[in-house]
Amino acid sequence: MAKASKPKSLITPASYSFLKDYINNASPTGFETSGQKIWMNYLKPYVDEFFTDPYGTAVGVINPSAPFKVVIEAHADEISWFVNYISAEGLIYLKRNGGVDHQIAPSMRVVIHGKKGLVKAVFGWPAIHTRLSNNDSKEPQPKVENLYLDCGARSKKEVEELGIHVGAVATYVDGYDELAHDFLIGRAFDNRVGGFMIAEVARLLKENKKKLPFGLYIVNAVQEEIGLRGAEMIARRIKPDVAIITDVTHDSSTPMINKIIEGECVSGKGPSLCYGPAVHNKLLDLVQATATKNKIPFQLRTVSRSTGTDTESFAYSNDGCPSVLISMPLRYMHTTVEMLHRSDIENTVKLMYETLLTLTPKTNLSYF
Repeated sequence: MAKASKPKSLITPASYSFLKDYINNASPTGFETSGQKIWMNYLKPYVDEFFTDPYGTAVGVINPSAPFKVVIEAHADEISWFVNYISAEGLIYLKRNGGVDHQIAPSMRVVIHGKKGLVKAVFGWPAIHTRLSNNDSKEPQPKVENLYLDCGARSKKEVEELGIHVGAVATYVDGYDELAHDFLIGRAFDNRVGGFMIAEVARLLKENKKKLPFGLYIVNAVQEEIGLRGAEMIARRIKPDVAIITDVTHDSSTPMINKIIEGECVSGKGPSLCYGPAVHNKLLDLVQATATKNKIPFQLRTVSRSTGTDTESFAYSNDGCPSVLISMPLRYMHTTVEMLHRSDIENTVKLMYETLLTLTPKTNLSYF
C-alpha cells in the first residue's frame, strides 16, 4: 500500500527561516525595538501601512480607511534580567525583568546588552563538591539574591569598561532548533511564535488575494510580561470592534503539572480555546464553529478570573471590545527550551485566517 502523502504546509520554508531569525534575536521587555524591526520588515509586503506607538508596539494595517476594525494580536517581549548591582570583585547581581525563572539560571550563558554592545557572561554557581562539603545540612538553592553573572571582569571598573551599567538587560543565548517528530524548541516562543503567526495570517490573506470587509490591525505589543501594558496602550489608540489574541498556554501532559488545576492540554492536538470572563462567548462560539467547519482540531480550557494575557487589555478597553483568546500549547514555559509542535502553529494560523474570512461588520455579537 502506498504511503499517504503529507498534507501541504500552509507555512513556507522561507517563513520558518524568518521564525528562526526572529527567535534568535533578543527582545527583552522594555527593549523590544530590534525584534520589532525584524517583524515589521517581514510583514511589510503584506500590509498597506504601519504605525508604532511611543513605547514600541508595532501595528501593520490592511484597509486602514475601513470604519470597522478587527485586531489580531501577539506580544513581542521576552523575560530577561536587569543588572542591579556590580560588586567590587566584578560580579554582577540582578533583578527580574518579567517572570524569569531563577531556578533554571545556574550555569546558563547570557549576553548583557551594554552601551558598547553585547557582552558574554555566565551565571556562576558553586561546584557540587563545595556544596556537598558545606557544613549546612541543606544544599543552597538558587535565589535571585544569590545569583550573579561573571563576564570575566575582576573589578567593578573592568565591568564598566565593557559598557555594562545598572539597568542593562541580560538575556539567555539559547535559540531556535528542531527536534524529532515536528517539535521545535527555542527561547521566547512565549510569545514570539504569536508574532510569527499573525504575520503569517497577513501573508496568506495577501497571497490568496482575499479582500476583507473591515480594517485589519496586526498588532505586536510590547511589555506584556510585566502587566499587559503595551496592549493596554494600543487598544485605547486603535479602539477595535473585535480582537483575536494569540499567546501560549501550558501543555499539561508533562510531569509535575496537575491537570485538575491546569486542565488537559497536549502539544500536537491543536490550538487551545479559552473560556473566561474576558472572552466573549459569542465570538468564541464563532471561532469554534469555524474550526469545526474547516476540520481544524482544537482543545478547550478555562480560567477563573484572568487569562493572564493581553486579552483583558482589549476586552475591557474603551466601551468594551468582544475578544477571544487562541493559545498555543507550550512545554517548559519561561525556560530556554520552550517546546511546541509544528502542527499547532499551522492549525492556529489556519484558524485565525478562516475566522477572519467568516467575520463581517454585520456579524451579530450582541448577547441581547
